[in-house]
Amino acid sequence: KMKLRSPFLHHCRPCGCWKEQRSAVFLILFALITILILYSSNSANEVFHYGSLRGRTRRPINLKKWSLTHGYIPILGNKTLPSRCHQCVIVTSSSHLLGTKLGPEIERAECTIRMNDAPTTGYSADVGNKTTFRVVAHSSVFRVLRRPQEFVNRTPETVFIFWGPPSKMQKPQGSLVRVIQRAGLAFPTMEAYAVSPARMQQFDDLFRGETGKDREKSHSWLSTGWFTMVIAVELCDHVHVYGMVPPDYCSQRPRLQRMPYHYYEPKGPDECVTYIQNEHSRKGNHHRFITEKRVFSSWAQLYGITFSHPSWT
Repeated sequence: KMKLRSPFLHHCRPCGCWKEQRSAVFLILFALITILILYSSNSANEVFHYGSLRGRTRRPINLKKWSLTHGYIPILGNKTLPSRCHQCVIVTSSSHLLGTKLGPEIERAECTIRMNDAPTTGYSADVGNKTTFRVVAHSSVFRVLRRPQEFVNRTPETVFIFWGPPSKMQKPQGSLVRVIQRAGLAFPTMEAYAVSPARMQQFDDLFRGETGKDREKSHSWLSTGWFTMVIAVELCDHVHVYGMVPPDYCSQRPRLQRMPYHYYEPKGPDECVTYIQNEHSRKGNHHRFITEKRVFSSWAQLYGITFSHPSWT
């Protein structure tokens, strides 16, 4: 009977066949690695390429129609979040504010909004002292409450708005809520609210609607700046932001110029290094600062938001 032979083995010496097979394997592996590199490179560039994410064909969500009553739960007492301000300023934590002497101008604002544990003591000439609202992330709760003389007693009129995962911020199970309530016993005039679980979901949905990216699937954390801007739009007829850089700032900044991320941490990380690393990282969860700023830019005319030091125009 005639024996069938594989075409790969026909007229092939063992040594020659092994070399041919090894070359074929290397060729296939090289092709696969090349495809993976190209895919990864393209994906990294497209993770948050905002310009191509979505068109502006649909009508944007009107943030001013969001319900304040259902969005913010009182942690201390049964008050409701104060009503709308006509003119608000957001004082960022950026070192761009150092040396500006904006303190008196900021003090004259109707409502002043600050973030996390950004202090005013020692910096009031540049950033003022008045604090109407302070938006605090769950990760900054202890840093704020450890310094009551700075954040509670110094400006007793301040309304605190805490945001974080419902597991930490929802009564009565939330561990951070209990911490804030204990602080309220020591400071009876302290007024504090937590972003409700339903509103937390709205913040996520808003990010997805504006960027085309699901926050969790894209390994993103919303920044305190994102929460602060949305809250300011909800509360205020007009918003002026001090110290926030525009979305293209880091791509145009001279490389040798260094700006600390926080004005109160002169030896802290560089602002643009922080922004760029967070924007393009795909390992672990990171803030998408540059993407958020692109969204803010698109909101500027819609919601009456202006930016200075630096100006966005």
